[in-house]
Amino acid sequence: MSKSAGCCKRFLHYAFDYETPKTLVIPSLGVGFVFRFTQFLVVMYVVGYVCVVQKAYQDTDTVISTVTTKVKGFAFTNTSDTEPRFWDVADYIIPPQVLKRSDHSFFVLTNMVVTPKQVQSHCPEVSHCCYKTDNQSQGSTGLCENYSTTARTCEVLSWCPLEIDTKLHALLVAAENFTVLIKNSITYPKFNFHRRNILPHVNSSYLKRCEFSRLTDPHCPIFRLKHIVSEAGEDFQDMAVKGGVLGILIDWSCDLDWWAGECLPKYSFRRLDNKHPVNNVAPGYNFRFAKYYKAADGEETRTLIKAYGIRFDVIVFGTAGRFSIVPTIVNLGAALSFLSLVPVVADWFLVTCSRKRDLYSRHKTTHLTEDADRILRNKIYMIQFK
Repeated sequence: MSKSAGCCKRFLHYAFDYETPKTLVIPSLGVGFVFRFTQFLVVMYVVGYVCVVQKAYQDTDTVISTVTTKVKGFAFTNTSDTEPRFWDVADYIIPPQVLKRSDHSFFVLTNMVVTPKQVQSHCPEVSHCCYKTDNQSQGSTGLCENYSTTARTCEVLSWCPLEIDTKLHALLVAAENFTVLIKNSITYPKFNFHRRNILPHVNSSYLKRCEFSRLTDPHCPIFRLKHIVSEAGEDFQDMAVKGGVLGILIDWSCDLDWWAGECLPKYSFRRLDNKHPVNNVAPGYNFRFAKYYKAADGEETRTLIKAYGIRFDVIVFGTAGRFSIVPTIVNLGAALSFLSLVPVVADWFLVTCSRKRDLYSRHKTTHLTEDADRILRNKIYMIQFK
């Protein structure tokens, strides 16, 4: 037979030889243990992780939410820097429209620097020392003025007198006892599911006396600001000086299957702005606004207010799931397909790690030919009639 004919024959055998599974019973406890243990791991993965942890039998939807807030509280201040004053909610709550924030946020004023009776004029700067070449300050006229008996600063064209915010101390320390009512409505449109954080059994008398407590009343929608800051790991009196940003997180992750129980909100709190112990540049939260006046002689004046305080962002998130036959079939089929890998693992152990691996390897694959079949039948015949 020529070489080319031999190559052609081998190719035909490679392409068209038919392979069929062969049952080979091996009385080995080691191999049997590996096979059953691998099956057990696959079943535990399907039942424990896919079904119980991931709940792959459920269809899911993402929450849609709306939030409104109402802060209550009163305070009285009487310091050496300010006149005695009574504060109500209209004084210390800045509307979200002013802050250019969504209705999911509210701002509580805790400190401020007031610069009254400012007019458009020339005055010396507060902090920049004046040199002949120093004319880079904003609004600088290029002239030097005596800021004090020991310092000369650049003259500027601005609203005078300029703001001085170097000495800060908390003004509204009593704000820690203010309370906020958070009204949160959510929906999962795919499941036509609607809920409020004010639960169905809540009435007006309950709202007047309840206060959120993780241990005694975890579903009350009224929160004391001091407790919010404390649960975020911060001290209210420290934050009141320069302000900050806190997150009120409401988790509406729910299992909507009938056996899973009621869907209730879970609250948590954390500080959102940067508070790095070393690189703490421009800490806190503040902004400026002004109140403008016009005197009888037509001169315009203003009162500049630099407001420090705590901005509370209400962040609502969650995912709901409910049993659905389609994801159940898809995910269960995908998970059970791992069972097809069990014989592969057992075969690998059989021909690699077992003591009789050479014997098993010879019997695992058999090439069936007419000559081999004839020899096998002769051996059987001889054994029967020996």
